[in-house]
Amino acid sequence: MTPKVLRWLAERIGTPGASASVVPDAALEVPSSSLPRRTRAGLAAVVGAEHVLVDPAERLGRCGGLSYLDLLRRRRPELGLTVPDAVVLPADPDQVQRVLDVCVEGDIGVVPFGGGTSVVGGVTALRGDKEAVIVLDLARLDRLVSLDPDSRVAVLQAGVRGPEAERMLGDRGFTLGHVPQSFERATIGGFAATRSAGQASSGYGRFEDMVVGVRLATPRGEWRLGVAPASAAGPDLRQLAVGSEGTLGVLTEVAVRVRPAPAAERYEAFALDGWQRGTSAVRELAQRGLLADVTRLSDPDETDSSLALAGGWKTALLRRYLRGRGIGEPCLLVLGWHGASAREIARRRRAAIRVLRPEGAVALGAAVGEAWRRGRFAGPRQRDALLDLGVCVETLETATYWSRLDELRDRVRAALRDSLDHPLVLCHVSHAYETGASLYFTVLAVRDEADPAGQWERAKRAASEAIADGSLGTITHHHAVGTDHAPYLRAEIGDLGADVLAAARRAVDPTGILNPGKLV
Repeated sequence: MTPKVLRWLAERIGTPGASASVVPDAALEVPSSSLPRRTRAGLAAVVGAEHVLVDPAERLGRCGGLSYLDLLRRRRPELGLTVPDAVVLPADPDQVQRVLDVCVEGDIGVVPFGGGTSVVGGVTALRGDKEAVIVLDLARLDRLVSLDPDSRVAVLQAGVRGPEAERMLGDRGFTLGHVPQSFERATIGGFAATRSAGQASSGYGRFEDMVVGVRLATPRGEWRLGVAPASAAGPDLRQLAVGSEGTLGVLTEVAVRVRPAPAAERYEAFALDGWQRGTSAVRELAQRGLLADVTRLSDPDETDSSLALAGGWKTALLRRYLRGRGIGEPCLLVLGWHGASAREIARRRRAAIRVLRPEGAVALGAAVGEAWRRGRFAGPRQRDALLDLGVCVETLETATYWSRLDELRDRVRAALRDSLDHPLVLCHVSHAYETGASLYFTVLAVRDEADPAGQWERAKRAASEAIADGSLGTITHHHAVGTDHAPYLRAEIGDLGADVLAAARRAVDPTGILNPGKLV
């Protein structure tokens, strides 16, 4: 972390009082495995003894996700780590099913694990009422099973990570086009289990839009869904499986719609004066069907922070230039187009600019857009450095209709500012629709070393209550439910909806071994 960044932090949130680095595994107290000997032998018979791991380091490596609280517990282990009793690595879908069969017999909890990128407690190894809990790591399910170029459908095993999926599809001239912030680590199964939304969702769709079929292992046997591009054969049960977060079965294969890899791409940035003009421009693009594949609008605070951190004489010139063009409160809009040719992109760009011009947008050029693209995966690494410095830094997200967007943003910002001491609250729109948009908040504050976990828990609770109050927005747009959002799900789907989900869970998992404590 550079001195310039430290000065910037101190000016905005104050000076952190203490640093905290990750505690080495050897210094942590890990409880002995409670996995019964008979169950361990049964699992070893399925996957091989070398793929049933009870070593403390292996168990610690899958004891949670990547939320602020997860990372904080690795720095402050006295806050409590939830460590599984074993890590099991099956090699194929059949082994996954047989592992579940063994766990049903022994009444052992099972937490499906892909890239471990959950930020809402979705992979915490809770055991519920079970004697023991295993993490079912799908890393060995890493194959491209098939590709149908005529139908543009690929079947990928659930453990395939985002970059590897793109590599395998790219070798055959196709792309999935799903690139969330967690892209470098997250998996196909995780994308489906959490209803993930990638940065290019305006062009390629959310992940549930891409799923055409699923294969799951469940405590009652294997379940396959999806035989045609569309069907009227009752409710779409694929969408019950997608977003089920490992509570209705373990996804082992996912059939997805793919598209030809783009031959050309262009990223460009614009500045608009104020949040109202910015969101008006994005709404017009969405409702006219002119969104770029990547459409990202930063609010004035996030834009100011980006410019301040960039620094230098070029940034100073840019600020003066924008003031001269009547942009007093800049909002940065990044647009990224993917297409079959530069000519196609130029046509789409011209149509978008015809919408942006009446909103007073000022073009900043391709260099700023490309700079955003190059740094778009830097957030998690920057967060680790900030945590080491003693900063409370976390994100949360929601979505609502256009008519409620400003009220929702104001309520969440007020809740966070009221519950934290001098926080910096940044916001952007990263997913837009004809009817509404997402809001993604980044929060930084000096960490309360006396009660670091409680500090964020109170802030997150205040923000979540602001969202849930009057159903102003969804409790989660793409981070999923996990444990963090479970208390607010009933307010969104109703008591009857919660009963429907609970009934579905009982139907596939009568003894409740799948991902205890999650979703419902």
